[in-house]
Amino acid sequence: MNETLVTLVGNAATAVEFRETAGGGMARFRFAVTPRRWDREKQRWTDGRTSFYTVWSWRTLAANLAGSVSVGEPLVVHGRLKVREEEQAGQRRTFVDVEAIAVGHDLSRGTTAFRRTARPESDLTERPENVTEGDAKGVPNQPERAAVLAGVS
Repeated sequence: MNETLVTLVGNAATAVEFRETAGGGMARFRFAVTPRRWDREKQRWTDGRTSFYTVWSWRTLAANLAGSVSVGEPLVVHGRLKVREEEQAGQRRTFVDVEAIAVGHDLSRGTTAFRRTARPESDLTERPENVTEGDAKGVPNQPERAAVLAGVS
Protein backbone atom coordinates (compact mmCIF):
# COMPACT_ATOMS: atom_id res chain seq x y z
CA MET A 1 0.00 0.00 0.00
CA ASN A 2 1.38 3.39 -0.95
CA GLU A 3 1.18 6.01 1.76
CA THR A 4 2.29 9.60 1.72
CA LEU A 5 4.40 10.33 4.79
CA VAL A 6 4.91 13.97 5.74
CA THR A 7 6.83 15.89 8.38
CA LEU A 8 5.30 19.23 9.32
CA VAL A 9 6.79 21.99 11.45
CA GLY A 10 4.36 24.47 13.00
CA ASN A 11 2.24 25.24 16.06
CA ALA A 12 -0.66 23.62 17.89
CA ALA A 13 -3.64 25.78 16.86
CA THR A 14 -6.19 24.19 19.22
CA ALA A 15 -6.17 22.24 22.47
CA VAL A 16 -5.77 18.48 22.18
CA GLU A 17 -9.16 16.75 22.40
CA PHE A 18 -8.79 13.31 24.00
CA ARG A 19 -11.40 10.53 24.08
CA GLU A 20 -11.29 6.98 25.35
CA THR A 21 -12.55 4.49 22.74
CA ALA A 22 -13.04 0.72 22.70
CA GLY A 23 -9.67 0.32 20.94
CA GLY A 24 -7.79 2.71 23.25
CA GLY A 25 -7.36 6.47 23.40
CA MET A 26 -7.93 8.83 20.48
CA ALA A 27 -6.76 12.43 20.26
CA ARG A 28 -6.99 15.19 17.70
CA PHE A 29 -5.95 18.81 17.37
CA ARG A 30 -5.58 21.44 14.68
CA PHE A 31 -2.06 22.24 13.54
CA ALA A 32 -0.98 25.46 11.82
CA VAL A 33 1.96 25.65 9.41
CA THR A 34 3.09 29.08 8.21
CA PRO A 35 6.01 29.23 5.75
CA ARG A 36 8.48 32.12 6.14
CA ARG A 37 10.33 33.56 3.20
CA TRP A 38 12.99 36.21 2.77
CA ASP A 39 11.59 39.15 0.80
CA ARG A 40 14.56 40.56 -1.15
CA GLU A 41 12.76 43.77 -2.08
CA LYS A 42 11.76 44.64 1.49
CA GLN A 43 14.88 43.05 3.02
CA ARG A 44 12.90 41.22 5.72
CA TRP A 45 11.18 37.94 6.52
CA THR A 46 7.53 37.67 5.56
CA ASP A 47 4.95 35.06 6.47
CA GLY A 48 3.20 33.06 3.77
CA ARG A 49 -0.33 31.75 3.87
CA THR A 50 -1.06 29.52 6.88
CA SER A 51 -2.18 25.94 6.17
CA PHE A 52 -4.22 24.06 8.78
CA TYR A 53 -4.23 20.31 9.31
CA THR A 54 -6.18 18.07 11.67
CA VAL A 55 -3.75 15.76 13.45
CA TRP A 56 -5.17 12.43 14.65
CA SER A 57 -3.43 10.00 16.99
CA TRP A 58 -4.31 6.73 18.69
CA ARG A 59 -3.53 4.74 21.84
CA THR A 60 -0.38 5.73 23.76
CA LEU A 61 0.54 8.61 21.46
CA ALA A 62 -2.95 10.06 21.97
CA ALA A 63 -2.70 9.92 25.76
CA ASN A 64 0.81 11.40 25.75
CA LEU A 65 -0.27 14.23 23.43
CA ALA A 66 -3.16 15.11 25.73
CA GLY A 67 -0.77 15.39 28.67
CA SER A 68 2.02 17.20 26.83
CA VAL A 69 0.76 19.69 24.24
CA SER A 70 -0.86 23.10 24.75
CA VAL A 71 -2.17 25.68 22.28
CA GLY A 72 0.57 27.69 20.58
CA GLU A 73 3.42 25.29 21.30
CA PRO A 74 5.88 24.68 18.45
CA LEU A 75 5.77 21.06 17.26
CA VAL A 76 7.14 18.68 14.67
CA VAL A 77 4.50 16.21 13.42
CA HIS A 78 5.36 13.13 11.36
CA GLY A 79 2.64 10.92 9.90
CA ARG A 80 0.45 9.71 7.07
CA LEU A 81 -1.20 12.38 4.92
CA LYS A 82 -4.93 11.86 4.31
CA VAL A 83 -6.94 14.13 1.99
CA ARG A 84 -10.73 13.84 1.98
CA GLU A 85 -13.58 15.71 0.35
CA GLU A 86 -17.02 16.24 1.86
CA GLU A 87 -20.11 18.10 0.87
CA GLN A 88 -21.36 20.58 3.49
CA ALA A 89 -24.30 22.93 2.92
CA GLY A 90 -24.18 22.25 -0.80
CA GLN A 91 -20.48 23.08 -1.11
CA ARG A 92 -17.65 20.64 -1.74
CA ARG A 93 -14.90 21.07 0.87
CA THR A 94 -11.44 19.54 1.07
CA PHE A 95 -9.93 18.50 4.42
CA VAL A 96 -6.32 17.54 5.01
CA ASP A 97 -5.56 15.25 7.95
CA VAL A 98 -2.38 13.74 9.30
CA GLU A 99 -2.51 10.41 11.12
CA ALA A 100 0.42 10.95 13.47
CA ILE A 101 3.20 8.41 13.88
CA ALA A 102 5.33 10.72 16.05
CA VAL A 103 4.93 14.21 17.52
CA GLY A 104 7.50 16.23 19.43
CA HIS A 105 8.26 19.75 20.54
CA ASP A 106 10.39 21.78 18.12
CA LEU A 107 13.61 22.18 20.10
CA SER A 108 14.92 24.87 17.73
CA ARG A 109 12.38 27.17 19.40
CA GLY A 110 12.55 26.14 23.06
CA THR A 111 13.32 23.41 25.57
CA THR A 112 11.30 20.54 26.95
CA ALA A 113 11.68 17.85 29.63
CA PHE A 114 11.02 14.24 28.66
CA ARG A 115 9.28 11.88 31.10
CA ARG A 116 8.87 8.23 30.17
CA THR A 117 5.38 6.84 30.82
CA ALA A 118 4.92 3.63 32.77
CA ARG A 119 3.73 0.64 30.76
CA PRO A 120 1.22 -1.74 32.34
CA GLU A 121 2.50 -5.28 32.95
CA SER A 122 0.80 -7.98 30.90
CA ASP A 123 1.20 -11.67 30.16
CA LEU A 124 3.08 -10.73 27.00
CA THR A 125 5.76 -8.88 28.94
CA GLU A 126 6.42 -11.43 31.69
CA ARG A 127 10.07 -11.93 32.58
CA PRO A 128 11.72 -14.93 30.84
CA GLU A 129 12.76 -17.85 33.09
CA ASN A 130 16.51 -17.14 32.76
CA VAL A 131 16.20 -13.51 33.90
CA THR A 132 16.73 -12.75 37.57
CA GLU A 133 14.33 -10.52 39.50
CA GLY A 134 17.13 -8.05 40.29
CA ASP A 135 18.07 -7.56 36.63
CA ALA A 136 16.36 -4.22 35.87
CA LYS A 137 17.02 -4.35 32.13
CA GLY A 138 15.48 -7.79 31.61
CA VAL A 139 18.71 -9.21 30.18
CA PRO A 140 19.88 -12.71 31.17
CA ASN A 141 22.76 -12.74 33.67
CA GLN A 142 26.32 -13.13 32.32
CA PRO A 143 26.76 -16.96 32.51
CA GLU A 144 23.31 -17.57 30.96
CA ARG A 145 23.97 -14.98 28.22
CA ALA A 146 27.31 -16.67 27.37
CA ALA A 147 25.60 -20.08 27.17
CA VAL A 148 22.90 -18.71 24.85
CA LEU A 149 25.50 -17.09 22.59
CA ALA A 150 27.54 -20.32 22.52
CA GLY A 151 24.43 -22.34 21.62
CA VAL A 152 24.52 -24.30 24.88
CA SER A 153 21.39 -24.55 27.01
